[in-house]
Amino acid sequence: MTSTTVLSRADLVRRAADLVPLLRTHARWSEQHRRLHDETIEALADAGVFRLRVPARFGGYEADTATLHDVLTQLGRGDGAVAWTASVWTIPGWMVGMFPDEVQQEVYATPDVRVCGTLSPTATGTPVPGGLKLNGRWGFISGALHSHWQEVIAMAPTPDGAGQWPVVALVPIGDLELADDWDTAGLRGSGSVTTVARDVFVPRERIVPLPAVLAGRSASAANTELAMYRSPLLGVANASSMGTVIGLAQAARETFLDRLPTRKIAYTAYERQADASITHLQLADATLKIDEAQFHASRVTALVDEGRGGDGWTLEERARCRADMGAICRLGKEAVDLLALASGGSSLNLSNLMQRVVRDVYAVNLHALMVPSTNFELYGRVLCGLEPNSPYI
Repeated sequence: MTSTTVLSRADLVRRAADLVPLLRTHARWSEQHRRLHDETIEALADAGVFRLRVPARFGGYEADTATLHDVLTQLGRGDGAVAWTASVWTIPGWMVGMFPDEVQQEVYATPDVRVCGTLSPTATGTPVPGGLKLNGRWGFISGALHSHWQEVIAMAPTPDGAGQWPVVALVPIGDLELADDWDTAGLRGSGSVTTVARDVFVPRERIVPLPAVLAGRSASAANTELAMYRSPLLGVANASSMGTVIGLAQAARETFLDRLPTRKIAYTAYERQADASITHLQLADATLKIDEAQFHASRVTALVDEGRGGDGWTLEERARCRADMGAICRLGKEAVDLLALASGGSSLNLSNLMQRVVRDVYAVNLHALMVPSTNFELYGRVLCGLEPNSPYI
């Protein structure tokens, strides 16, 4: 067990905000090299980001999701790829708490441990003495290049051998192959490569059923009563992902306002863009969309931080949580689009923060669990009394 200095929510958020200049400095390098800069990783560790959602008995802060969201929003102001990767690390990191206590001790023995992961069961687990042998591959594993462990999902025989079900396993990243296949327009710095397992052995104690994890039912006796673990996985995942979008939208607004005093509107009589009515409308509209996105984020974190337990959530609350995430993505992208289109041709320069924000927020909106239309349909089905068409709820 490890002790750690107790930091307030304000302290943690301030530390993250202090990183913004550094993150912006390294963002271009990260895009070019398709991975986060080593100094960025060190700075995140020094700021306590990797300990936010770690149990206090392992030196963590056990931060609630409202604090996590505010921290990630600040990171998103600096670099969307950093915020995205940090948010991804917090989700499999939370899933570590679903494993037995001895497994957690093994994982948290590494200071500032980073666990990447996925929710896609794109591998198979074959029973062998003492555990499973894994074969398969997992795509879009953000942060894999800087991780110590990966949470993986595979299809394996049920305990009675009558069928198959998805299981979650923890694998040292060194046991996996990392494919150099991340070359995208957005979130380039996240290094979201494909990982591959070839006959990788996983001991039985590092395997738990996915349905239990989705419901937030921990195999850890020590975590049973911790508020941090009394929520369903998708609620936690949504609460952990919103800050990236809102931080990106805030960065777009800041960049727009920073450039506004020196800009005119070309080929018009406006020598100052700030004097134009269209500018007033665009800026007000974008600002209100960011405010509306924050409303949805606050509703999600409030629900998750109630700590009612996964079984205490209604089906409508679970679906609404997904819909809130979709609304945040839509509103954030709309705000960025408004501000980017009002920023003129000079904002296309790769040295301008705006163009990276545009590409990053577009990439986030493509994530399968965040696509607004998919999430709205799911919520609407539940509101109409139909069964959800997804197990990820």
